[in-house]
Amino acid sequence: MIPPPPPRSGARLNVLEIAAGTPADTLLVLLAGAYDPPQAFVQGGFIDALRASGRAVDLVLVESDLAAVCDGSFAARIECEILQPARARGHRRLLTGGISIGALSALMHADALPGGADGLLLLAPYPGDRTVTREIAAAGGLRAWRPADDYPPNDERRGWRALRNLAARGKVPLWLGYGAGDRFAAGHALMAAALPEKDVCALPGGHDWPTWLALWQRWLAAG
Repeated sequence: MIPPPPPRSGARLNVLEIAAGTPADTLLVLLAGAYDPPQAFVQGGFIDALRASGRAVDLVLVESDLAAVCDGSFAARIECEILQPARARGHRRLLTGGISIGALSALMHADALPGGADGLLLLAPYPGDRTVTREIAAAGGLRAWRPADDYPPNDERRGWRALRNLAARGKVPLWLGYGAGDRFAAGHALMAAALPEKDVCALPGGHDWPTWLALWQRWLAAG
């Protein structure tokens, strides 16, 4: 796990809300990678690409509070501070996702609160410590892996367990994108092997914003 910074006592999550140009039933909560502010999505071209696509989607861009990630409270804070108010405002379709540690956090939210999101968008998820990926690979892959029932709230294997369950049930749309040259590509390939081919996109590129923007554009185009 990435070493956390000191917690910001009493502070709420750092978010940036972007409304669609037309009324939108869908809200997408995008969790940023480690140390990136919500504005990084804007600087990375995500908002321009969304507007160019013409899709009616409201966005909540969220800084991944690493102290909350590391103590296991991030999933509950996403639910309480973002998703519950969004439901109260009338959004009928709630999607979660993110980049790197943000994508893993979206999966950990899905593990803690099954059914809390109507779909997931995973861009280059941080796969966790190498001991985790070795464990899953040694089991014969994600489908064959048998997770425990009692992982602590901050255990990265909870994200993998959520991905395994979502892939097996096939009831919640899930899309995985990553760069073929990403330093975590071996872990991404383990994830991809459990998903239908249509729900996976691997493009040339690494663990960087140009690759993530290209993947975002692919997801937008796919509808």
